[in-house]
Amino acid sequence: MASPRELTQNPLKKIWMPYSNGRPALHACQRGVCMTNCPTLIVMVGLPARGKTYISKKLTRYLNWIGVPTREFNVGQYRRDMVKTYKSFEFFLPDNEEGLKIRKQCALAALRDVRRFLSEEGGHVAVFDATNTTRERRGTIFHFGEQNGYKTFFVESICVDPEVIAANIVQVKLGSPDYVNRDSDEATEDFMKRIECYENSYESLDEDLDRDLSYIKIMDVGQSYVVNRVADHIQSRIVYYLMNIHVTPRSIYLCRHGESELNLKGRIGGDPGLSPRGTEGLVWNKLVHHRLKWKSPVRSDLNLRKIMPAGVENAFVGIRSGDELEKGDSLEVLAGVCEEMTYEEIQDHYPLEFALRDQDKYRYRYPKGESYEDLVQRLEPVIMELERQENVLVICHQAVMRCLLAYFLDKAAEQLPYLRCPLHTVLKLTPVAYGCKLESIFLNVEAVNTHRDRPQNVDISRPPEEALVTVPAHQ
Repeated sequence: MASPRELTQNPLKKIWMPYSNGRPALHACQRGVCMTNCPTLIVMVGLPARGKTYISKKLTRYLNWIGVPTREFNVGQYRRDMVKTYKSFEFFLPDNEEGLKIRKQCALAALRDVRRFLSEEGGHVAVFDATNTTRERRGTIFHFGEQNGYKTFFVESICVDPEVIAANIVQVKLGSPDYVNRDSDEATEDFMKRIECYENSYESLDEDLDRDLSYIKIMDVGQSYVVNRVADHIQSRIVYYLMNIHVTPRSIYLCRHGESELNLKGRIGGDPGLSPRGTEGLVWNKLVHHRLKWKSPVRSDLNLRKIMPAGVENAFVGIRSGDELEKGDSLEVLAGVCEEMTYEEIQDHYPLEFALRDQDKYRYRYPKGESYEDLVQRLEPVIMELERQENVLVICHQAVMRCLLAYFLDKAAEQLPYLRCPLHTVLKLTPVAYGCKLESIFLNVEAVNTHRDRPQNVDISRPPEEALVTVPAHQ
């Protein structure tokens, strides 16, 4: 057992780590979350217009958000980069030798990049997005994974509902670079013929022939599922996530609580009451005015800490934690010893901690508190619940809102703590194609600005005045 002199505390993560040659030894997993004992290759399977790229992008966004470095490799994009001009579906005909050659080259180029990402660049999960409709092609990819020490997990999307297929073609495929400046009817006809090029050779994952593979089959965008041989924790997380998402048109509304008494004083955390403007700016008082309609009423208690965050159909107040919140722990990042302090007071009492937080605000953990990274892990069940909902309103605190916003807008960990979430403003997120459209709705009640940008000087020896001066924030 190492003696106390051989240990030091990592100031960012607040964990003990061994010393080596007078320096802290590097942690085995640089990110705070390490869920993969070996890299994972996710292989999409399915005919065109079955939502493979939609699933790939959502899954990549989710895994990156929970701290698993993930990248998507879309073979169609490799093809567009190699063949600058798309002419017609004839490129995909099974007897088009030139087309087959180019498509094979693109798949191999994508796999080379997968190997570089997983074996050289520290990636944990790669999503290989292509049709992969034949057992032979999937066998080649599986062999590639075995050769490189990757676990391979197949995700097949099967859809026979003509309305869903038609909607996908209109919403996604006709907006792709292949059909820029093309007549929509002509483009639809071409794409339907492209689908036919794959149908005759398509071999679905089979419960007998593919019984040794790890996979999930998704039928008609979530009507039913077949799951086989889930091999490890990360695959179980993937299955759990994929069984919770849906494609029903909807909007997610995010809003902070009303302006609080501590907001006015520039103090962080705490459990304050609302200011007069905060009471006036409560979002439920403004819903009718802004014509935001909900199936279920939102309770109008002023103390958010004691509201039942009942997500009944479509309304969350705070963060769900049983029938009632016994503590406020789920509502905001916990500031530990810095609760209810101003930034000036934190600089006076804990200048080192203040500088370390500015250096890495996402991973920094307050003494006896937590980090944004910790908060993301706590919020994962909320994301699952939001994915299951249709139209939904979430009323929460600034740090929670930033975490949720980063998930839906696919923001990197370094950007997350600096996302602007002003008081008395509703942010409306509407899923479109492969992302989310963001709209801001001001509730016409002024509020103090609680946003703090990253100072230019984050050195631990900086003078106090440089710690407190940041670039002016704009709402």
